[in-house]
Amino acid sequence: MISKFIFNNHFLWNDLPEQDKKSLKEVMQIKKYRKSEAIFTEGTLAAGIFFVQTGKIKKYKADNFGREQIIYIYNSGEFFGYSAVLGEEPYGDTTVAIEPSIISFIEKEDFLRILSQSDVFSRLLLKCLSHEFIVMANLLAVLSQRTVRERVALCLVILDNKYRIAANENEKVYITLSRRDLANMAGTANETLARVLHDFKEEKLIWMEGRRIRLVNTQLLMHAVNI
Repeated sequence: MISKFIFNNHFLWNDLPEQDKKSLKEVMQIKKYRKSEAIFTEGTLAAGIFFVQTGKIKKYKADNFGREQIIYIYNSGEFFGYSAVLGEEPYGDTTVAIEPSIISFIEKEDFLRILSQSDVFSRLLLKCLSHEFIVMANLLAVLSQRTVRERVALCLVILDNKYRIAANENEKVYITLSRRDLANMAGTANETLARVLHDFKEEKLIWMEGRRIRLVNTQLLMHAVNI
């Protein structure tokens, strides 16, 4: 059940034919980003799409008071920025590196050319857009209807899944997202988040040290999501 709240598009790259991968690699422009450095901001011209080589990227929207609502976390192997290019609109959100990252940029003209030449790429991208829409609808329903405890529990499970992808099979997974970002993801205040995390720690659902969080009892934490 939890999978309907977790967005990832690794299949978009993994399922591409080798020729399409080769075509994309030939036009990729690689750039390193520092922690907290923006890749693009909401309202800017959509000049192309991006592919995460290493690192993690947060995608968020900000209100008039500058408060962030984090929508997704992208990690290595995922594309982003394609919705704006396909819709011929400015980027509809802001993306920022939450850790040192290496990102490949593909110019709009190259992306559209390769897309027009590949039925497989077109089909996978359509699947990706559909998946993104469904996950967004599910997350919006949770954020508007669930308690803070349920929202924080869900965010921790989602993040554990994201961080686990880059880990080895038997390696312990630590969530290192800042408390501010975690609060923004759950749609709550920092002080409220701190109380909920303290409760989870006391209930032995999570382990915490500094900014690191590790899920201790994932099944009980998922039960706390109440979905």
